[in-house]
Amino acid sequence: MRIAVAGSHGLIGSALVDALTRSGHDVVRLVRTPVTGADQVRWDPETFGVPPGALNGADAVIGLGGVGLGTRRWSGWVKQRLRDSRITPTSVLAEAVADAGVPVFVSASATGFYGDTGEDAATEDSPPGDGFLADLAVDWEAATLAAAGARIVALRTAPVLAPSGGLLGRLRPLYRLGAGGSIGDGRQFFSWISLHDEVAAIEFLLEQRHIAGPVNLASPQAVRYGDFSALLAQQVHRPDWFRVPAALAHAVGGELVDELILTSSRVEPKVLTDHGFVFAHPTLPQALEYARA
Repeated sequence: MRIAVAGSHGLIGSALVDALTRSGHDVVRLVRTPVTGADQVRWDPETFGVPPGALNGADAVIGLGGVGLGTRRWSGWVKQRLRDSRITPTSVLAEAVADAGVPVFVSASATGFYGDTGEDAATEDSPPGDGFLADLAVDWEAATLAAAGARIVALRTAPVLAPSGGLLGRLRPLYRLGAGGSIGDGRQFFSWISLHDEVAAIEFLLEQRHIAGPVNLASPQAVRYGDFSALLAQQVHRPDWFRVPAALAHAVGGELVDELILTSSRVEPKVLTDHGFVFAHPTLPQALEYARA
């Protein structure tokens, strides 16, 4: 297959391009920086968009871009950047997909679509929740609809556990210093997926031509945040004694902490499991061992 990938230098994009290339696919990177190789095409969603002819002959386009959700406190300006870095590029890509007649458009989204799920497991049939992330995910997915005529897949991805970078890249240094621990009462559910399974699931969805719409990319075994914290501390051989009350966490991190950590996110990957996808790391101990730095 000839596959164009936007966001190819991020955590997921880099691993995905490597996997697709190893599988023998012809991968074109859509980049915003000056082109440095024959496999790259420059685009800019805010100005000239996707160059004419750039997607000719493509069998699929994958959009994975977006400013990181957990890099800084969510001021009004930061929240606007989070929206602009996702919705505008997705709209531009979707329109280019329609214009070029590309048959498949796979676009990033997030499990934040469901908001606070409490004790209930959210499947792809569950309605959107409340909050900034839920509203963002709804609008993000709506932007894909401009890809008229294509099979559209929205990747509702949980936090990704990887050997370097991502969530664990931020948390491990704290835990190694003995400053890691549960936040809030630790009873909130935490959904996650290993980077290996994230990439494998995207490859699986490219091949499954009858799957369209939202797909939850999350392990089938969500855990309590307190259990996640304890297992991470155990892996780096540090005690899991530190506790941050919810009120203090909110005072420090504001809305970001409320929605990314204190909110209960129990997400079930029903579409993937119903169609026979097999997770390499279905349990958290397996994923942490895979992602051991």
